Amino acid sequence: MNKIHMCDTYGQYLTMKEEIDTAMQEVIKSTQFIKSGKVLEFETELSEYLNTNVITCGNGTDALQIAFMALGLQPGDEVITTPFTFIATVEVLVLLGLKPVFADVHPGTFNLNEAEVEKAITKKTKAILPVHLFGQCAHLEPMLELAKKHNLFLIEDACQALGTEYIFDNGSKKKAGTVGHIGCNSFFPSKNLGAFGDGGAVFTDNEQLAATVRSIANHGMKAKYQYERIGVNSRLDSIQAAILSVKLKHFARHIKARQQAATWYDEHLTGVKEIRLPERTTYSTHTFHQYTIQTEQRDELQQFLKEKEIPAMVYYPGVIHLQEAYKFLGHKKGDFPVAEKLAKTVLSLPMHTELTGRQLLHITDSIKEFFKK
Repeated sequence: MNKIHMCDTYGQYLTMKEEIDTAMQEVIKSTQFIKSGKVLEFETELSEYLNTNVITCGNGTDALQIAFMALGLQPGDEVITTPFTFIATVEVLVLLGLKPVFADVHPGTFNLNEAEVEKAITKKTKAILPVHLFGQCAHLEPMLELAKKHNLFLIEDACQALGTEYIFDNGSKKKAGTVGHIGCNSFFPSKNLGAFGDGGAVFTDNEQLAATVRSIANHGMKAKYQYERIGVNSRLDSIQAAILSVKLKHFARHIKARQQAATWYDEHLTGVKEIRLPERTTYSTHTFHQYTIQTEQRDELQQFLKEKEIPAMVYYPGVIHLQEAYKFLGHKKGDFPVAEKLAKTVLSLPMHTELTGRQLLHITDSIKEFFKK
């Protein structure tokens, strides 16, 4: 049996090696490395897939920052978001002088609890920032209603959920990141659609907002050497775009492979009473950026799996409101109990497109063995 990886980016590459190598060579021969050629082609292809405007940038963190810059929020404005996520979600708010206001999460989906969001709204609230954690959408329709009622922006951190579909009450569907006013995505190598380095994108169906985002990402430029606003330098390079363009052609197959691995985990771990499997909802599909279980014996299980040469990771071991850098927000232990408990009990199992049946069997048999001890 081959070594089990948490994310097998090289194994996936080998299945598309000729296509990717050719695409990279085309970029090198063209010498169009920045904001042209393959970048423009990829933006068009992803726009067609998502049915919205796509503006690429340097990484997912930049995507969030650029999105908030484009919305014109002012220092001191409040943004409601989750304390259980990667730090970038909150980091950009603080860097822009905005105030993160946390709301607790659902224990089964790990996503922002819409009822808690409503409780957190004040006169200073200007935006809601849900994170589609681990590949499943937060419950967006109630948040859209809150945004409309209170004249707020809804910004989706969809960095872990490209390809996921949100399902409205009337049965209609939209891709994650295209439901709110603006959406943000990351092409970090381990993501559903991952580059061979950093990369990101902003999504919006508002043409004026899209033009603003594009300008901000390019130094605030409206024409060469003409600057209409303060901007940043955040660009997806052409080699990464060429790789992503190839992988986008295989994206449906890759999502299916992740979902099949998740189905295996479901079927073979359902009877293990000491663990809680990731909850599915009626309002979202799941693309399984991560397959995350919960158990009170998390650390012991992780160590046992390590001894079996099975990687398992904790995303995330510390809630944001208790991190040293964010003490200034004035929170204490117990403020968001669901998120705090998740930080102590979550464990993500190997999840990628190249998992074999033999590997999956070894993983699930090892978990069963641990709990039979």
